[in-house]
Amino acid sequence: MFYVYILLCCDGSFYTGYTKDVETRLRLHQIGKGARYTRIHKPKKLVYFEECASRSLAMRRERSIKKLSHQQKQVLIDSKL
Repeated sequence: MFYVYILLCCDGSFYTGYTKDVETRLRLHQIGKGARYTRIHKPKKLVYFEECASRSLAMRRERSIKKLSHQQKQVLIDSKL
C-alpha cells in the first residue's frame, strides 16, 4: 500500500508527496531530510492523505493533486474532514 499526502507548511503553502510510510516520511520532512521544498518551507502538519493500491497509482494521484490550485487543494482537504 502507498499513500499520497499533503502537508501544510508554516508559510501557508501545501506540499504534496507519496510514500509507503506516512509517519516516517513526515519525520524526515520535519528534520529537513524530506524534500528540498520542505527544507525551505517548514512543514507544520499533515492535513491530508489517501491510500493507493500501487506505487504507480500513488505517483499518478500525486501529479494530479500537484496540478490543483491552492484553493482546490483546500477543498480536497476539507472534504476529508
